[in-house]
Amino acid sequence: MRVALLSYRSKPHCGGQGVYIRHLSRELVALGHDVEVFSGQPYPELDEGVRLTKVPSLDLYREPDPFRIPKLKEFRDLIDVEEFLTMCTAGFPEPKTFGMRVAKQIKARRDDFDIVHDNQVLAYGMVDIMDAGIPLITTLHHPITFDRKLDLAAAPNWRKRLSLHRWYAFLKMQGKVARRAVKILSPSESSARDIVTDFGVDRSTIEVIPLGADDVFAPPTQPRVPGRIVAMASADAPIKGVHTLLEAFAKLRTERDLELVMVTKPEEGGRTEKLIEKLAIGDAVRFVNGISDAELVEVMGSAELAVVPSLYEGFSLPTAELMACETPLVVSRAGAIPEVVGPDGLCADLVEPGNVEELREAIASLLDDPERRARMGRAGRERVLEKFSWRAVAKATAAAYEEVIENHKGNHADR
Repeated sequence: MRVALLSYRSKPHCGGQGVYIRHLSRELVALGHDVEVFSGQPYPELDEGVRLTKVPSLDLYREPDPFRIPKLKEFRDLIDVEEFLTMCTAGFPEPKTFGMRVAKQIKARRDDFDIVHDNQVLAYGMVDIMDAGIPLITTLHHPITFDRKLDLAAAPNWRKRLSLHRWYAFLKMQGKVARRAVKILSPSESSARDIVTDFGVDRSTIEVIPLGADDVFAPPTQPRVPGRIVAMASADAPIKGVHTLLEAFAKLRTERDLELVMVTKPEEGGRTEKLIEKLAIGDAVRFVNGISDAELVEVMGSAELAVVPSLYEGFSLPTAELMACETPLVVSRAGAIPEVVGPDGLCADLVEPGNVEELREAIASLLDDPERRARMGRAGRERVLEKFSWRAVAKATAAAYEEVIENHKGNHADR
C-alpha cells in the first residue's frame, strides 16, 4: 500500500507524536509498504526507506524563541497570516493551519496514495481530504480535553483561565472532525473510552492498537547508580504530575542520599523551577532533554528505579520503554498506565495520582528492596517483549488500512 502519514509536529526524541511517526513508518516499510511522511516543524527523525515531505509552518513556537514575531518576508499566503493572528490572540493554530496546507498537497497528488493516515491532526483539512474521495484513517492518542481540564485546575487566576480557554479552542474543531472519522485507532481501552465520552465518537469506529517499545530499549550493561531515580515527563505541564514527584522527592531527601534525573525541559522561570527552589533540592535534581535514543536508554538503565507520576496518559510510551530496560517502576494509577504495566506489584507499584505521601512511601519501599526491584525489572521486560512491539503495531495498522480501503471502495461502488 501507498501511505501518506500526516503529523502537524513530530519532535524526534520526546513526545508521542514523533516517536509514533518514526517507528510506525519504519515498520510499515519493513512490511513492504510505501510510506511518505508529511510533517510540520519540528520535523521527525525517520529511518531509511521512509520519505519526508516538509510542510513548513511559520514555526511560531520553536526553541529557543517561542511566540516569536516573524519577519514580513516570511509570510507566504493567507494561511500564514491566519496562523500568526491566531497566535497573537492566544490561540494555538498549528493543527488547523497544517491541515489546510497538507490537504492542498494531498488533493493535488490524490493518485499517489491508497490511504491517508492522520496522526491526531483532526483538522478541517482532514474532512476536505475525505470529501475529495480519498480514504483516511485517524490515530487519536488521547483527547486533549484532559490536558485542558488539568491546566485550568492549575491556573492561578481568571486571566490565565481565560487565556487557556482561548489556547484550547482548537478542541472544538478536533471533536467535530473526530465525529466525522470513519476509523479511529486508539492506543488503549482507557483512551478509547475517553474519546467516546469527551468527543462523542461512536465506539464502533474505534480500534485499540497498543503502541510498541523499540528494540534499542534494553537492560543496562553497566551497574545502576545507587540512589538515582529517573522521571519521564515529555512536557513540563500539570498533566505530567511533576510537582507531586518533586514534593515526594524532597521528603525522601531529608533521610536519604538521592539524585533525581528528569527527562524533560522545564519552562524557564516556570512553576517547576520555582518549586525546586522553594523545596531547596536544586543540588539533587538534574534535567536532560534533546538526547538521542541511545543516550535515553543509558539514562533509563542507570537508575535504581523510575517514576511516571502523570495524572493522565493515553498510553505512556516511556513506561513501556522503561520496562524494556528492566528498570523497576512506581507509576500513577491514571489513564492507560495500568493497562501498560499490568497487575499491581508485578511490573510496577501503582499509586494514586497526585498523592505525595503515597508516592513517597512507594519509592522508599522499593529502594529498600533490591530483590523485588530485580524481579520487577525482569517481569517488566518480559511483558514488553510479549505485548508491545512496533512490528505488531504496524501489522495491525496495515490491516486497519485494508479495511478502510475496502469499505471506501464498497461505498463508492454503491453510488
